[in-house]
Amino acid sequence: MGRRTRFSYPLLLLLVMVSLAATSIAGPADLQLATTYQKGIALQGYWVSEKLDGVRARWDGHALYSRGGYRIAAPAWFTRDFPSQPLDGELWIARGRFSEVSAAVRRVEPDSEEWRQIRFMIFDLPASPAPFSDRIEKMQALVAASSSYTLALIDQQPATTHDNLMRQLDKVVAGGGEGLMLHHGNSLYHDGRSQALLKVKIWQDAEARVVGHRQGKGKYQGMLGALVVETPDGRRFRLGSGFTDEERAHPPAIGSRVTYKYAGLTATGLPRFASFLRVRADFPASQAASAK
Repeated sequence: MGRRTRFSYPLLLLLVMVSLAATSIAGPADLQLATTYQKGIALQGYWVSEKLDGVRARWDGHALYSRGGYRIAAPAWFTRDFPSQPLDGELWIARGRFSEVSAAVRRVEPDSEEWRQIRFMIFDLPASPAPFSDRIEKMQALVAASSSYTLALIDQQPATTHDNLMRQLDKVVAGGGEGLMLHHGNSLYHDGRSQALLKVKIWQDAEARVVGHRQGKGKYQGMLGALVVETPDGRRFRLGSGFTDEERAHPPAIGSRVTYKYAGLTATGLPRFASFLRVRADFPASQAASAK
């Protein structure tokens, strides 16, 4: 009897810990991802919207999850009047304020003051079998029926010509925006990358994993000089620009994933003029430091 009692408590503790861990992550979310727009693609049938520099999130009808599948600890009041239908969108404050959204989203315990500035800007309905043009109407109806002030719909307008698209892109970028998105009206929602969903940007962007830090020199002595990052295909290079002084003082952790911008590839296949954009906010800060 004593032996069974001695071993039951650690086992019970382990089961509780496993149960708690299971509630924090649901696995990577099955999201529709964009490819890059190229001049010459016929724009007839596409809708154009601004590409917001926020944190991608999915509402499953009960909770918010990051692109990596981690549950986002939003305050209960933030999602209280969200519809039961799954939503795809961006947690966003305003242009140029990604770092504030990222900090709020990655906290294990939510800070209500930070969340009062955030809106969930929806742009799709993952569970709907309707084509995108019809999904826009459904999203408009969902937002109109909700009493939530934290829920909003990203504005969608019909695309016209390449020249008009470029003028719109220039206007958004001049105002501090990141770029545009194109979504074909006849397309159905499906996971993975698709030509039906296109990003329109002056710069290309991609993601890499942080594998090292290089110390700075001169004015950055004692701070970050550059990140050593590794692409999914195993190529390594340095990111030495694009950081704020705060980011150099507290650089992204080893193992975290970052987004960088670049202007094409070199002859050896490495990104040309690569510059840091942001940390990918897929999991709480307390877990990011140990992520590998």
